[in-house]
Amino acid sequence: MVAAACNQDIRPDTGLKSFELGAAPSSLRISGEVRIVVAGSNLRSSPPFTLLSFIPSYLFPASRLHLRMNGDGEELTAQETALYDRQIRVWGADAQRRLSKAHVLVYGMKGTVAEFCKNIVLAGVGSLTLVDDRVVTEEAFTSNFLIPPDENVYGGKTLAELCCNSLKDFNPMVRVTVEKGDLASFDVEFFSKFDVVVVSCCSLSAKKLANEKCRKLSKRIAFYSVDCRDSCGEIFVDLQDYKYSKKQQEETTECHLQYPSFEDAISVPWRELRRRMSKLYFAMRVIEKYEEAEGRRVGDVSIADLSRVLKLKKELCAAQSLNESHVPDTLLERLVTNTTEFPPVCAIIGGILGQEVIKAISGKGDPLKNFFFFDVFDGKGIIEDISRLTGEE
Repeated sequence: MVAAACNQDIRPDTGLKSFELGAAPSSLRISGEVRIVVAGSNLRSSPPFTLLSFIPSYLFPASRLHLRMNGDGEELTAQETALYDRQIRVWGADAQRRLSKAHVLVYGMKGTVAEFCKNIVLAGVGSLTLVDDRVVTEEAFTSNFLIPPDENVYGGKTLAELCCNSLKDFNPMVRVTVEKGDLASFDVEFFSKFDVVVVSCCSLSAKKLANEKCRKLSKRIAFYSVDCRDSCGEIFVDLQDYKYSKKQQEETTECHLQYPSFEDAISVPWRELRRRMSKLYFAMRVIEKYEEAEGRRVGDVSIADLSRVLKLKKELCAAQSLNESHVPDTLLERLVTNTTEFPPVCAIIGGILGQEVIKAISGKGDPLKNFFFFDVFDGKGIIEDISRLTGEE
């Protein structure tokens, strides 16, 4: 690196200047667009990053100053670097760069999804596209904090449009947009525009179809489905053929995971699953099948449906050779009676989902495989790996 003299005036035509740590100019005036190359992917220990703290912000147009990473030449602007400084210190500049280039699609703006969207917008995802053509209801208002309290601003707007306006205020550097349409109507090409797809508020068949379309593409799309009812929540993850690095002490290990599709995962015979499988897994499958068989919208069940839900449970347990005690009647009653989301659980599930999406995008940390369950009555989260491999072990 070349040490620069004090009171240096840098312009594009003078070429790139570099500074040794401790040799930063006392006054640096920048005009035009200047690139500072970071000599390594770890921004925390690089002298150029330290240099920024010596430069008064009024001396340069921050939006024109870039920090260029080694490798593929992608960049973080100085505004991004300053805004995401703390999280860059946690997961590194390269992870933040990947996050800032990622495009996320979200279908179904429930309370849990609102929490997730808030988390990834604050983290600095590149763009977020929302899809939910429903109008605001009292039920949505009780759990979705993104819906403005002033009914005068509704003006016939959809849930996605109202949430979009709120999310833009959280982080103006993230592009948040709205797309209209039904999940089942989107073709494979539509999904190709995204790196991550998160679905909620959709039927069993719609989840299967969306996951299948994502898998048809040549590029890998991380697919997630999330459902929260009463004080219970479930997350499904499909990262397809996923490779990532895991650092342990001084060594870095290359890891490889194979994920089943949603349809393949729930097709594993119940009798082949381990005996202490989460009861919530079985209960959610019973509710899904009941809603589909009755042609109901997601969550459109009540206590009046309980007797038929319990009858379906008996039939499924008999067909799957599973003891009925694995699907408690009391749990099904809770899921049928209280279909609205419990806000504290929304925060927990939305937080876990945000964490997992950031892992998948950044390639940092062990990802969840492939179901996560939370029940406030148990007070803990449970990860279950449900796949054909599980059944064969």
